Amino acid sequence: MPPVSLFDPITVRSVTMRNRIWVAPMCQYSILRKDGVPQDWHLVHLGSMAAGGAGLVMAEATAVSPEGRISDADTGIWNDEQAAAWARIVRFIQSQGATAGIQLGHAGRKASVWPAWGHDRRGTMAIVDGGWQTVSASALPFPGYEPPVALDSSGIDGVVTDFASAARRAVAAGFDVVELHGAHGYLLHQFLSPLSNERTDEYGGSLENRARLLLAVVRAVRSAVGDRVALFVRLSATDYAPGGWDPRQTSVVAGWARDAGADFFDISSGGNVGGVRIPLGPGYQVPFAQFVKVAADVPVSAVGLITTPEQAAEIVATGQADTVMLAREMLRDPHFPLRAAHELGVDLDYWPPQYDRARWPAPSTPANPQ
Repeated sequence: MPPVSLFDPITVRSVTMRNRIWVAPMCQYSILRKDGVPQDWHLVHLGSMAAGGAGLVMAEATAVSPEGRISDADTGIWNDEQAAAWARIVRFIQSQGATAGIQLGHAGRKASVWPAWGHDRRGTMAIVDGGWQTVSASALPFPGYEPPVALDSSGIDGVVTDFASAARRAVAAGFDVVELHGAHGYLLHQFLSPLSNERTDEYGGSLENRARLLLAVVRAVRSAVGDRVALFVRLSATDYAPGGWDPRQTSVVAGWARDAGADFFDISSGGNVGGVRIPLGPGYQVPFAQFVKVAADVPVSAVGLITTPEQAAEIVATGQADTVMLAREMLRDPHFPLRAAHELGVDLDYWPPQYDRARWPAPSTPANPQ
């Protein structure tokens, strides 16, 4: 069989993405009214990447509850006003031929922090400044942050319910793909890793116990969204720290999550502990995606310093991952997929007509070029 092309479509459950260049979720910290309702910025930010030819456009980590926000400038989908605002954005993404996805998250002990810009403060936002009490698997703070409160059984049940309710709203808003954020040191990752989970009940200790919350969320969300919607899970493959979360545990839990109703796995790394050395370099997380793909026999996406069309094409063609997700490169060039097609000599039929004169090969020469 010929190698898979970067521009071959891929179907996950009943959802077909037109190519394998996907937009990774990227927090924008752009909610000015602190109400979690996405704004025109989000429409233009995500819409430009849909017009730029991406197969899947994944919206940023979107909180399933007010206390699940990373900061008070984050998007949410815990109420109908937020869902209605997302629906407008979804309609535009889909009008450009792209598939619309949303990442659902709960920041846990990494919540209630000052937004990334607009001030000179870092770390936990105090309650007097508009912050809130954070929660986690255990009362262990992330370095430099205030200590969280360990969730009790009713709190854990509430988290599962919040994810399911948010997923239901996401589907009502029109999203085709729902992703659960189990990476980067946020709540689901905090339960998975022994470095942040010191519980002695049924949610701590063994791998089965530490994975219990994630699997409960997968099952609840699958029930909430039905059979059509594609369900992704983002996982950090390693904590980069001795005794922490690692690729073997990631692959085992990915298999369990698949059996619980997940379809696809977005493999990243890190974020759960401080003071670690991350070996940054082009495609540095691709081997993690390949490991999980082979060990768990699940479809995966690779992410992390994928910056050129040739690099992206090789990752897919060699089977290291089924798709690639781009973040910073899409910020630099929201039309990266169209540029990649041009540079690789692939003629796509979904160039926006407004940009058609830039397509390769040029379909025609206008009589009066502007």
